[in-house]
Order: sequence, then structure tokens, then C-alpha cells
Amino acid sequence: MVILDTSIKNHIATSILHINSFNWPIIKTCHQAINMSTTEAELFAIRCGINQAVGIPHIKCIVVMTDTAKKIFNSLSYLYQIYSATITCELREFFNKYTNNHIKFWDCPSKENWQFHAVVDKNARSFEASVYFPCKSSWDFSKKHFCNNIVSQ
Repeated sequence: MVILDTSIKNHIATSILHINSFNWPIIKTCHQAINMSTTEAELFAIRCGINQAVGIPHIKCIVVMTDTAKKIFNSLSYLYQIYSATITCELREFFNKYTNNHIKFWDCPSKENWQFHAVVDKNARSFEASVYFPCKSSWDFSKKHFCNNIVSQ
């Protein structure tokens, strides 16, 4: 199971990803990025989760649990095509290993409060975002402020 969630605080997207096998945690990762949408952060986390799950020996079934499952392979959404193309490429390797391999995407909204997803959701919301390059963040903010002023004029 690949269980993930994202949170955005102060323009910093945090993606938390847990990989469990038979209800036991195997891998836990955290990714942070500045000025990224929640959907982009979740798609990146899905890509990382699939990449890590495919590398685990003897995995035959991957279940990805997220609240953006419907947006992954939407061909009309041009902004996210790079993510879906990369995910599809990684899945091709997985399916070529064994013909019985399969993957499922489960839509798991936070309001469902499912045990495993609730833990990941709580981690994502409570994770303290740290800015490694505060000058870049303030520069991006000043650029945004400048652009907003132009639009309002």
C-alpha cells in the first residue's frame, strides 16, 4: 500500500508518503517544495511511491491511496501530463516483470478518517516546514506582490 497526503503552509508543499506491506510500515518519506500546488505535490508523491514500491522484491500488487486519484490519468489536464507520463513509464516496468502484477488507485478523502490515511494526513498537516533558501522564498513573494500590484492597477 502506498498511502500519501500533502499539505501547503506558507507556500511550502509537504508530501508525506508511507509504504506498508501486510499492515507493516516499510518506507516513510517526506518531500518539500516551494510554490507548488497540492495536486502537483500529490502527483510527485505518487510517482515517488510507485518508484519505491516497484523496487521492492516480490511485490505483485500496488494499492495507491490518495484523494487525487481521479486526476492522475486525466488526459485533458495538460499541466499534469508530465507526471502521468512518468508514472505510466514506471508502471510499464512493473507490468513487464510479471503478467499478474496489478495496481489499484483508491480515492481516500481525509474526511473518511481511515486509520492508515489518517496517520499520514496528520503527519502532513503537523509537519513543520523549513525553508532552506529563505531569500528565494522572499524573492518569489516580492515577485508575486509586484505582479499582483500590476494586475490591480
